[in-house]
Amino acid sequence: MSRGHGRDGARSAVVAVRGAALVLTVAAFAHTLWYGIAEPWHALTFAALVVTGELARWGALPGEREPAPLGAAGALAYALLGRSGGEPTTHGALQVVAVVVAAQLLAAVPHVARGSGPAPDLAARRVLTVGFAAVCFQPLYNSGQSGRWFGEGPYFVLFLLLLLALTALCDAVLAALLLHSRTRYPYGPLLRDELRTLVGIGSAVCATGSVMAIGVAVAGLWALPVLCLPLLLAQVSYRRYAAVRTTYRQTIASLARSTEIAGYTPHGHARRVAELSTAVGRELGLSGRELTVLEYAALMHDIGQLSLVDPVAEGATATLPAADQRRIALLGGAVVRQTGVDTAVAVVVEQQADPYREQPMAARIVRAVNAYDDLCGESAIGPLGALEQLRLATGHDYQPQVVEALAGVLARGGPTQVRPE
Repeated sequence: MSRGHGRDGARSAVVAVRGAALVLTVAAFAHTLWYGIAEPWHALTFAALVVTGELARWGALPGEREPAPLGAAGALAYALLGRSGGEPTTHGALQVVAVVVAAQLLAAVPHVARGSGPAPDLAARRVLTVGFAAVCFQPLYNSGQSGRWFGEGPYFVLFLLLLLALTALCDAVLAALLLHSRTRYPYGPLLRDELRTLVGIGSAVCATGSVMAIGVAVAGLWALPVLCLPLLLAQVSYRRYAAVRTTYRQTIASLARSTEIAGYTPHGHARRVAELSTAVGRELGLSGRELTVLEYAALMHDIGQLSLVDPVAEGATATLPAADQRRIALLGGAVVRQTGVDTAVAVVVEQQADPYREQPMAARIVRAVNAYDDLCGESAIGPLGALEQLRLATGHDYQPQVVEALAGVLARGGPTQVRPE
């Protein structure tokens, strides 16, 4: 398939997802306006919970997959609500969607006023995910079919957990699809990333949503404040941890700039290599911790040059003899080990000058991307000439798959930011 057809397919997927969310929203509002709101107090309470959760994302950090976990849990709880205080509820799947969308629109007002409204893709995902859960649960419960199949005991709880697992899978598939359409990265690794996040905040959202629905079924709406507190505290703790990770990365980036400040490497070299290396890593299917190690190693790959008495011309270590490249790499690895950074980062820095068959994948990527950036600095060669030089050296110095992945990233216009949504 050509790149043009790939782009058209990706755009069609985005249009389909947004279109489906819009159609479901219009149908939900039309149904609710025509038949009225069933159990207004329940609708108002859960709408307030979703609004509170959405407003809580004021402190969201870039890169959070679920910036409003409390709102998501509240929406899922309303979708899975069949009883309240022992009495059956009569709201249906379409009212669930209407209440959740209305709450999101209300919560978006202050965000839009600040210039940071929710992304259309995130809103479409939320509508379709909640709609999926409601459509799977409400008709079965209201018709009494789920009671005949599962009763009200442990089998019913297992039914809820299975439904939540399918809902989380639906959300992950949609998230990976929309992300693939924006970045053109391979869909498989993106889906794997999304599925891995379900172990963290995703499982907390699903568990809290099911507990809310069961708690309200037994104790009524008064159970909601107590059941919301654990997830709210977990959200605060996670953001503090994420803030520490962000500061850690900024410290590494500042340390990497020391070679630029000392005049050993051109301005922006470490940042360019890190961004392009991360993009190539995603192209090759790396994810999670592997991408983090790759990014940190790419940022610090030239730090060994600080031990040189005479700087390399333009900081272009790719043009040095192999022995000098290895010496600088080993010195750089020794410096990285002294900083307290993950040992895996030091290993990548140390091995970036080895023959590619003896390197881990991250070192292969850093070596190829660093050489590309160094060669691009030579005006007589330029980007196309740099790629051609890398292709000519794939027999020993650079892995062919890495070079072709680099070419693919560059053909799409270079690195693309995957987050935030």
